[in-house]
Amino acid sequence: MDVTTPVYRAPMRARAHGAPAGAGAEHGVANGLVGIGEALPATPPTLDEAVTATGACFGAKAGRMLRRFAELPDGTSVWTRLGDGTYRLGRIAGPWRYDDSAAARAVGVHHVRPAEWLERPFGEHDVPAAVAATFARGGRNLQRMHDASAERSTAELWAARDAARRTSTSVVDRLQHPSARVVALTAFSERRRRS
Repeated sequence: MDVTTPVYRAPMRARAHGAPAGAGAEHGVANGLVGIGEALPATPPTLDEAVTATGACFGAKAGRMLRRFAELPDGTSVWTRLGDGTYRLGRIAGPWRYDDSAAARAVGVHHVRPAEWLERPFGEHDVPAAVAATFARGGRNLQRMHDASAERSTAELWAARDAARRTSTSVVDRLQHPSARVVALTAFSERRRRS
């Protein structure tokens, strides 16, 4: 398990949008996305055009932040917090795109990437301490958590999920094997004969 994989806080809140805290995160989790904000006057067809337009509208730092977000490697872990205060763990699973849908406009999150989210919500005391502390400080920026314990704990959560998925897949594979079907049918027939 790679414990040096960076972990990011992803509040999914645009600076210039009044959506309530957690609305962008709820949109992202529900739609399999992670994102950062700010609408642009026109839909940019490429990342380079988006970075240029973001820099022109919101400053050079905003453009650099967009490029860093878009260039994070697939598999990068992100934590977000929903409106009810629970946390969700996701990982980036695809390339940047600009989302100008009505749903994106409603929450102010337009620069998005596909993300895989764990089904399980986490309470305040279930997340690594650095995750809770980073969200407690507030802020709307995607931010790396420079904390080895958070990186290790996050990697362990993914490893446990991946192991559980492999186990359930191997059980299904075994049940689909012809000899497993014969055993199951024999057991079923035996139970019917006894009753």
